[in-house]
Order: sequence, then structure tokens, then C-alpha cells
Amino acid sequence: MRAAGRTQGFAGVVLLPVALAWVLAGAAAGSFSGGGGGRSRWRRGDEAQRAAAVAARDEAQEAFYELDSAQRELELAIETVRAGAEQGAAVRQALADYQDLRGRIDQVTVGYLDALDSVDLEAPELPPGATAQARQRLEQAKRELAAKQTELANFLSRLQPLVRHAEAQLIKVVPAVEQAKRALLAASGALDAVRAAGLRADDLAGRLAELGPELTRLNEGASRHGVPDTLRRAQEVARLADGIRADAEQLPERAREIDRRVSSLRTRVQALETKAGTVEPTLSELRRRFSAACWQDLQRVPQQAAEAGRAAQDRLVEAGRARDEQRWADATAAIGTVRALLETADGSVAAVAERLRRLNEAARDPQAEVQRARFALRDAQRLAMAGRQAPDPRHAGPLDAAVERLDRAVASLTAAGRHPDYWHFLTELDGVRGTAAEVVELIRAEHAHR
Repeated sequence: MRAAGRTQGFAGVVLLPVALAWVLAGAAAGSFSGGGGGRSRWRRGDEAQRAAAVAARDEAQEAFYELDSAQRELELAIETVRAGAEQGAAVRQALADYQDLRGRIDQVTVGYLDALDSVDLEAPELPPGATAQARQRLEQAKRELAAKQTELANFLSRLQPLVRHAEAQLIKVVPAVEQAKRALLAASGALDAVRAAGLRADDLAGRLAELGPELTRLNEGASRHGVPDTLRRAQEVARLADGIRADAEQLPERAREIDRRVSSLRTRVQALETKAGTVEPTLSELRRRFSAACWQDLQRVPQQAAEAGRAAQDRLVEAGRARDEQRWADATAAIGTVRALLETADGSVAAVAERLRRLNEAARDPQAEVQRARFALRDAQRLAMAGRQAPDPRHAGPLDAAVERLDRAVASLTAAGRHPDYWHFLTELDGVRGTAAEVVELIRAEHAHR
């Protein structure tokens, strides 16, 4: 029985029956076979979750790229508005709204990047539940990114009127700036041509150099300085540069004109010296033939003419020196002084000869001067009485006074005897004719007004 029930092996080990060994082996085999099938199913489910998470990641990335592209488009529109539109209330509100939207987009972007970095979906092994959590976060990030893209698109649509206005303003900037640059280039070229002709034109070079900072600001563009300031600056630069160019182009002719004026004035100075030589003989005749009252005011004419001639010569030397040194303003001023000196001196010299002529005429026929004065008075009186029974006191009073003045002048000439004051006589008659002319002018002005 014992032999049939178990078999005694080596070293006291009990050997199981063969049938039992087979049963245990089969059970063990069945056990291992069932465990392998469960692991395979688990792996297939994990891979599906990983694939879903990867798909969610790709969709979130696509949403992020689309939002980023739309944001760049919006930033370009904002820069256009900032550069081209006047800084009114609508523009300030739009810029403020943009900053607020940008902040919210940044928050969503940070959330997306956190979700992207939370799980490495390419890792060989992941903790339990990691892929599901990653998928949820990525899908949430995608929804938030898409929502912000929609909000951004709506904002860009509302911004379009400001964008169009800004673009219309910016269109004006480019040609204005180009015109300013062309004007500067033309001014520089004209200045180079002047220098090549031997003229320094330092003042023009200084004026052109002053426009350098303005050109720098123009190059910085309307995005930095705004459209209104850029347009104003471009127009001002073009105007100033055109002025420099015109002055440079006129400079050679200006130099030639100054040379001609200096030469002409030298001739006039010489002529003055010649005419001044006739003053003293004329004064001698006046002294010999007429009373002192007729010529005393002309005594200093020879000295004044000589002084004016010397001063004119000195100023001409200054004008020539200024012209050689290309101080055009100084040369022009000196020429103006010479002209004024010569005109004054010529007038004084001519007055001496004219005095002698008039005194001779008065001495030869004083009644001719009286008749001219009376004719002027009668003409004024007839005009004052035209269409009236009685003259206007405003007209009659000055004319009556002029008649009395004329009578006194004639009487004084008769009472003077051998040495009458013909110059006083002529001066009084000039006053009478002047009064008559003033009354005539007053009457005509009144008629014209009526």
C-alpha cells in the first residue's frame, strides 16, 4: 500500500505521482496563459489613449499657430493705426482695448505651453492616467486658443475703419517724404555747382546742414513721429531745401549783379565829383546877384557833396571786399548806403543850380509866377462854387487865406526895393499853389464819395 501510495526517492525526498505532476503542470500553464492575455489588452488601451492625447496636442498646436498668425496681422493693423491716425479718443480706446486683449491672449498661450510641457507623450513609459490628463488639458487649451482667435478676429473687424483712415493718411506720407529728400538732393547738387564755380556759399552750406536732423526724423518714419508731424516736417524741409537750391542757383548771377552795381556806383561817384565842381561857381553867382536870404541855406552844399563822395568811396571799397569774401548781405548793405549817399548829394548839388534858375526867372518876370499862382487859386475857387450858391467854409477858408498870402508876397517884393528876397517870394507862391491843390483834391474826393 505504501509502495503503491508514494515512492521513496533519494535522500528522503518524496516523489509525487506522475499524474499529479501533470495536473500541477497544466494548472501552472493555464495560469501563465491567462496573465499574458490581460497585459496585451492593457497595452492596446494605453496606446489608444496616447494616440488620442497626441491628436489633441496636434490640434492645440494648429490652433496656436493660427492664433499667432492672426495676432501678427492684428499687430500690423495696430501699428498702422498708431502711425497713421490722429491720436483721438477712438484711437486711444482702440489701443487700450488691444493691450487688454493681448494680455488675455498671453495668459491663454501660457496655459497652452504648460499643457504641452506637462506630459512627454513620446516617452516609452508614462504614469497611469498621465495621457488622459494630458489630453484633457490640451483639448481645453485648444478651446481657449480658438476662443481668443475668434475674439481677435472680431476686434480686427471693428478696427478696420481706423485702419483704412490711417492707411489713407500714410499714403500721403511717402510722396511727401520723397519730395523732401529730392529737394535736399537738389539743394546739395546746386551747392556743389556753386563751389565748383569758386564761390564758397558758407551761409547756404550752414542752412543745409541745419536740415540734417530733420532728415533723420523723416527717415525714422511716421510710426515714430506720427503722420501729422511727419507731413509737416516733410513740407517744411522741402520748402527750406527749395529755398537753398534757389539761392544757390542765383548766387553766380547775384555776384555778377553786385559787380555791376559797384562799377555803376563808381561811375556815379566820379560824376558827383564833376558836378560838385560846378557848385562853388553857382554859389558865387548867387552871392553876387541876390540877397543872402536867397542862398544862405546852400552854403554847406560843396562841403556836403565832398563828404558824401568820400563816404561813398569808402563804402564801395567795403562792398568790393565783402563781395570778394562772399559776404553777400554785407555787400548789398554797403551798396545801399552808397546809393543813398549819392542820391542825397546829387539832390543837394542839383538844388543849387535849380535855385539859381528859379531866382533868375523870378527876377526877370515876377508877374509870371504871380499869374500862375492866381490861376491855380481861380481854378480851385470855380470848383468850390460848382453847383453851389455859397462855397463850403471848409473850402472857402483855405482859399481866402491863400489869396491873402499871395497879396502879401507881392507886396513884400515891391517894398523890398533894390534887394528883394526872391526866394521868400517864390516860397510863398509855392505855398499858395499847394493850398489850391489841396482844396481841389478835397473837393474831388467828396464828389467821388457821393
